[in-house]
Amino acid sequence: MENKHTDEEEREKIEIGLLLEGIYRYYGFDFRNYAYSSLRRRIWHRVYSEKLQTISGLQEKALHDRACLDRLLSDLSISVTEMFRDPGMFLKFREEIVPVLRNYPYIRIWHAGCSTGEEVYSMAILLQEEGLYDRTRIYATDMNQASLEKAKAGVYPLEKMKQYTQNYIEAGGKQSFSSYYTAKYNSVIFDPSLKKNMIFAEHNLVTDRSFNEFQVILCRNVLIYFNKELQDRVHKLFYESLSPNGFLALGSKESIHFTSYADCYQVISDRENLYMKFT
Repeated sequence: MENKHTDEEEREKIEIGLLLEGIYRYYGFDFRNYAYSSLRRRIWHRVYSEKLQTISGLQEKALHDRACLDRLLSDLSISVTEMFRDPGMFLKFREEIVPVLRNYPYIRIWHAGCSTGEEVYSMAILLQEEGLYDRTRIYATDMNQASLEKAKAGVYPLEKMKQYTQNYIEAGGKQSFSSYYTAKYNSVIFDPSLKKNMIFAEHNLVTDRSFNEFQVILCRNVLIYFNKELQDRVHKLFYESLSPNGFLALGSKESIHFTSYADCYQVISDRENLYMKFT
């Protein structure tokens, strides 16, 4: 019985490996170094959703049906986000990083893995309140085109605003949060002026290179889905993309500690995972 169980696990690993290799070689999306347990769970979800029996069946469908591939990509790149998520990070950003950014004539910020954009609009609001948005460019990137389209639209469910308002207050918000959006039916649309200095673009952290030098990079709760090898590759990308004394913000379950670049940063806040690159 144990051998049968082991054989099934081995076959499953082979099937997953072949699926990921096929997606990479045919479409160019590379999930081969993502954390296995999370990948496995999401792949099986897609197998059942497509009313298939096996991962091999999903591979066949994904390679021949672009719509199926897009649904699988959404599963594999899904992320949970919200406005002013982890308010303590945004508060610390106001207190510790904004005073440094005031010294720059021009500020470039990269939201890597921006998902549907809630944190991008949060940063725009924060910078506007601190008088820095007019000299800032926010580059918001993600590998998921569907998520980027939602981010560009800036339309979010009205039911989320109660939680977002609470986050905003805890993040040190200085105005009425409702002044930044207009409610219509069951949705809200954020003020178009917040988008004036945003640039949305498709970028894959796994396969694409740096495209600019930044004073701030935020990549929050993305690296937890990567294995150690891929995390180190992305940290190299971030390090090379940050200006001297640039700032890196990671997610609540992530840290620069125990990575190959741990000695390259000064800790601004261990609790909020904010770091400054040494010159």
